Amino acid sequence: MSIFIWTAKAKGGRQTNGEMDAPDKKIVIETLKNQGMTGIKAKKRPEFTWTAKTRDGKATNGEVSFANKDIAIASLRRKGLRDVKVKAKPLEMEMFAEKVEEKDISIFFRQLSTMIDTGLPLVQCFELAEKGSDKKALTKLLAGIRNELESGTPLGETLRKFPDEFDRLSCALVEAGEQGGILDTILLRVCTYKEKSMALKSKIKSAMIYPVAILAVSFIVTSILMIFVIPVFSEMFSSMGAELPVPTQIAMNISDVFVAYWYVVVSAPFILIWSIKAIYKTPKGHYQLDKLLLNLPVIGDVLRKGAVARFCRTFSTLTAAGVPILDSLDTVAETSGNIVIEEVILSCKDSISQGQTLAEPLEDSKIFPIMVTQMISIGEQTGALEEMLGKIADFYEAEVEVAVDGMTALMEPIIMAFLGVVIGGLVIAMYLPIFQMASIVSD
Repeated sequence: MSIFIWTAKAKGGRQTNGEMDAPDKKIVIETLKNQGMTGIKAKKRPEFTWTAKTRDGKATNGEVSFANKDIAIASLRRKGLRDVKVKAKPLEMEMFAEKVEEKDISIFFRQLSTMIDTGLPLVQCFELAEKGSDKKALTKLLAGIRNELESGTPLGETLRKFPDEFDRLSCALVEAGEQGGILDTILLRVCTYKEKSMALKSKIKSAMIYPVAILAVSFIVTSILMIFVIPVFSEMFSSMGAELPVPTQIAMNISDVFVAYWYVVVSAPFILIWSIKAIYKTPKGHYQLDKLLLNLPVIGDVLRKGAVARFCRTFSTLTAAGVPILDSLDTVAETSGNIVIEEVILSCKDSISQGQTLAEPLEDSKIFPIMVTQMISIGEQTGALEEMLGKIADFYEAEVEVAVDGMTALMEPIIMAFLGVVIGGLVIAMYLPIFQMASIVSD
């Protein structure tokens, strides 16, 4: 936790300012916005290192945080210190900033559940976890949470102040666990959910990375051949003065374009990635790209099954924890990972609030398979929705695994054939004139 100095305008337009303990600047701004303030400016209060001597002449040192250096010196002198020297704390520069990963949170939740089950107070649990952590970023996060707990803030509310580390689902489940007095049980459910979610994400990522990596390598190899290798053959053939075969001439013409506009060829992949990201940031572009991904052959099927599995697993976990259905749907929509799926789930919320079942709007969307909507309908009618959602999630997680393995097996020969045609075609095009010369000489 750090101290931030802020200025803002209150609801009546009156300028106001203050200080706030928070993990980062974003939390300060969001907190003040929720209080109805506008024109918010916040910055971290300066930190200083100091050295001084006590009254008995003993050297001492430490760190302080004040608005400026003069206030820091005055504060230390009031404590009876002399020969005070204060300087700005050097910035901590990290080449590769350490981050708290989802796996770290899952392991911590499992440890926290065990400690709570043994009867340890919550603050003491965090103190022990801090001492046992060998990851600096996680230790800092746990210290920030512990400070909030010591000030009387409930754990669920505290976790919401760290949105980069704790998603809405985890916060909602922890709050439900606190209210029901079953926090240790809920934390284990969160762990189980996260572990299955991470396994699903890993499978889908592996399915996406393989073809992209192969295509990237083929693009690099083809570019090198076009820019550096084929021009050597081109010079050799031009000195011969003979008429070249059509494939060779086409390859040389393409090579001329690559050489003349090499900067376009090199920058094209980066421009394409940047353009896709820029389009994805717009609401319309985000929707269209997510819709396109779901409709892609082979990959779209994997993504659709993954979305169904995630929806069912998240919804099942929330309902099992006693979170109200309408609140659950908000969380499920936010964690869906696809804007098209998110809109379908939010339409379910509107339908349920009007007295309809969950299965009806899901079936109308044409996104969810008939089998899924039928099983959800049976779960609603029998009062076993939680168990039914869990079974659907288990089934589709297995389906994703099978689909990924099948897609990888299918794409390997296709990609190899593509590379063979492109690279082999270029090699053959370059050697055709040599074969012609050899046949002329032999004749």
